[in-house]
Amino acid sequence: MQILTSLLAGLVFGLGLVLSGMANPAKVLGFLDLAGSWDPSLALVMAGAIAVGLVAFTWARRRTTSLLGLDMKLPTARRIDARLVGGSLLFGAGWGIAGFCPGPALAALGMGEPKALVFVVAMLLGMGLFEVLERRAAAARRKA
Repeated sequence: MQILTSLLAGLVFGLGLVLSGMANPAKVLGFLDLAGSWDPSLALVMAGAIAVGLVAFTWARRRTTSLLGLDMKLPTARRIDARLVGGSLLFGAGWGIAGFCPGPALAALGMGEPKALVFVVAMLLGMGLFEVLERRAAAARRKA
């Protein structure tokens, strides 16, 4: 049941990304081009997503288990540190350069968008590099 529910949620999410234009890098770049021909339509998409997320997370915080009976695993960190700010800056720069963030890139990859393939490969390489560097740092901390 969990796999089926996850599949259905992913399909609905991906369909929403495609229908809203979030999987179209030209539309995203038009939204980010504040000095040029700005396209504000994605602001409505984001506002809707934030509203839905706010309601869902408020409700989820009051629960100890999911609707499927699994443990709730919500983020608990509240600290803003250099790693969070740096990661946010990298994420934003990548989004601005490519016109993709991870979810829409995967949806666009499924639609056969060639730019999405380049982005997803680069994203996976970056994630792998991060993991290698994190493991090295953890090993160095254990030795110290």
